[in-house]
Amino acid sequence: MLTLLTNDDGIFAPGLAALERALKRISEVSVVAPATEQSGVGHAITFLTPLTAKQIFDGERCRGFAVDGSPADAVKLGISQFLPRRPDLVVSGVNSGLNAGINVLYSGTVGAAVEGAFFGITSIAVSLEFDEHANFDRAARMAVEVIEQLLARKPPAGSLYNINIPTAALQGQPEVRVVPMSTARYGEAFERRIDPRGRPYFWATNDPPPPPSPSESDVTALAAGAVTLTPLDYDLTHRAHLAALATTSWRIGPG
Repeated sequence: MLTLLTNDDGIFAPGLAALERALKRISEVSVVAPATEQSGVGHAITFLTPLTAKQIFDGERCRGFAVDGSPADAVKLGISQFLPRRPDLVVSGVNSGLNAGINVLYSGTVGAAVEGAFFGITSIAVSLEFDEHANFDRAARMAVEVIEQLLARKPPAGSLYNINIPTAALQGQPEVRVVPMSTARYGEAFERRIDPRGRPYFWATNDPPPPPSPSESDVTALAAGAVTLTPLDYDLTHRAHLAALATTSWRIGPG
């Protein structure tokens, strides 16, 4: 099995190195990742400027390719240009910081996995709660255990999954919960500050926090210390509205 490994924290991120080590237990691994951190870029791709890429070495060993673009760019280039053959699996992470709730829509980590799913390849995003001294090796080993169990189920080609690991789950034998993505709005506030030249600028915050939810989601399960697994779908069509709108007789007047 061949795995394309990428991330949005950049090719030198410790989470990427940890996941490469862990994945090598079950797969051949090829690394193609952004040259620099690309957090929050979602599923952006580069159209208006050329992409550059270079090989990165760890001593004599080629670690992979650093792409001067987004995580989705790295996946596209990896599959079409750099890998010796089409990968069987795309894995993105381990991200430094959770990608749960509405943050899934902004996440470059998830965006890379979505790009892999576009190609019809089973793709998985992996994220760990932020900590200055994060134990990426433990998180990577945990993620690979979940990935092995997912693959044993023989998911359909192009299946897409999101794994999140809270810090509390790094100890003992944590619970894994299969939960939906929360769509609660949060983190809408900005802090207004003044720069040394007297000009205002704005810094996004995580306030307000996610509101209490009556049903379980990735956000509530993570708060309870569980590892979360969420199957995702990039088809944004609202099926119920599609059917309702299709019954309307739409008209456009003459020009």
